Amino acid sequence: MPETTSNIIELAGVGKNFGNIHALSDVSISVRSSEVSCILGDNGAGKSTLIKIISGLHQHSTGTYKVDGKAVKFASPRDALDRGIATVYQDLALVPLMPVWRNFFLGSELTSGFWPFRKLRAEEMRTTADAELRQMGIQVPDINQQVNTLSGGQRQVLAIARAIHFGARVLILDEPTAALGVKQAGVVLKYISAARDAGLGVIFITHNPHHAFMVGDHFTILKQGTVDLSAPRAELTLDDLTHHMAGGAELEALEHELSRMEAPDVGAVHELHEHRMGETK
Repeated sequence: MPETTSNIIELAGVGKNFGNIHALSDVSISVRSSEVSCILGDNGAGKSTLIKIISGLHQHSTGTYKVDGKAVKFASPRDALDRGIATVYQDLALVPLMPVWRNFFLGSELTSGFWPFRKLRAEEMRTTADAELRQMGIQVPDINQQVNTLSGGQRQVLAIARAIHFGARVLILDEPTAALGVKQAGVVLKYISAARDAGLGVIFITHNPHHAFMVGDHFTILKQGTVDLSAPRAELTLDDLTHHMAGGAELEALEHELSRMEAPDVGAVHELHEHRMGETK
């Protein structure tokens, strides 16, 4: 893995408020090239708000957000994309009835000529899309087939390959293995590793510690909008990660509390019942 000396992305003490609601508070993370940074947490932990800040959909309320060492406040996802920060959301932004090659170039079509006589360079786009997918080890039977004929894993990988082709330096993946079977999730995890090996910084958003631990280099667990754990892979085991995700400390405290509670006095309960029955006669 190539040695890196600086962060591409750095968030320090970042918070996000929606009126009186604090969605995020004092969150700090960093992303380097050739690293997979995993952001974990249950629903409502703040994962979606965090990636919307990084990807330019929201601006942070407090703290600093730096890209290549310079503070930024993106006005739109286009600003983030111009800095090489691409996001693959769960809905993938693919058009099901369009062919694979059209989806690969969706929004960035190659054209020639001038309006109103502009034409798509369709054959060039077909050839490029096929070559790029094959380079990542993705072989579709027909580059002209509709995207809705691909498996969930193949569609995820298509979106990843598209982002890499168009110059992503940081790739944000929003729950890419959710709702996938074991085999298809394995395909996606393989290409997350491939993106890292290609020199990208990857932010892998997930609620699955097993998937995260298979590819992650650094792990951040969010809980109620704050950082509950931040540690490199060398300092964690899968059991540690799973323990934190499952709320291990809270479960242990609850178990301890329950063990201190004495069982009710069965005799006293029976006596009280007999007394009340006598009052009703």
